[in-house]
Amino acid sequence: MNIIKKKRISKKGQIWIETVLYTLIAFILIAAVLAFVKPKIQEIQDKTIVVQSISVMEEINSLVTDVAIAGVGNKRTLQLKIEKGDLEIDGTNEKIVFEIESRHKYSEPGKEISVGSSNAKTEEIGSKLYKVTLTLNYPEYDIAYNGNSQEIKTITKSPTEYKLFISNAGNRKINFEVN
Repeated sequence: MNIIKKKRISKKGQIWIETVLYTLIAFILIAAVLAFVKPKIQEIQDKTIVVQSISVMEEINSLVTDVAIAGVGNKRTLQLKIEKGDLEIDGTNEKIVFEIESRHKYSEPGKEISVGSSNAKTEEIGSKLYKVTLTLNYPEYDIAYNGNSQEIKTITKSPTEYKLFISNAGNRKINFEVN
């Protein structure tokens, strides 16, 4: 009778050990898959953000052109949501710059390319990490932020949308405001 009880106890223990081992193996496999898949998902998300940012830069350029043609006092509004990266209104250098750290290599590192009305440049900043910069240059206009031509305003990521106001202030001065 003692032999039968010992066999039952060892079988119960064996079942628990197998259950724990299979669970650990499953967790290890899930972790291994995530280690390979997560960076690829982040790269795809970054690529999407860069492509959307190019569209936003094109829209900004279109609004700048519209207010410049329409005349003094003309004003346009753009709803802007920044999920990643920074948008810089640079009045001292007459340009609008969007910069993002990305896992996606948008173009050949170190070379500037033209993408619509923007210039795009990719720089390698680490192992499989890049800085993508999109630039709109306006040498023909005096770019200003809140009326100040010498101010540089950086708009950072935010969970809420920004309202970007672009207006013609006269004398080829294009004014930006953020609300």
